[in-house]
Amino acid sequence: MFAEIKSVLLRSRDTLIEDAAGAVALMVMLVVGLHLPGVI
Repeated sequence: MFAEIKSVLLRSRDTLIEDAAGAVALMVMLVVGLHLPGVI
């Protein structure tokens, strides 16, 4: 099972970085969206 996970991570390294960047962007938008009512 460990070998399978390792091979999947090695094969999809480029898309993994893009997915992580997308997740970070979604979290930033969520935090900003939740703080906007207090600012306006």
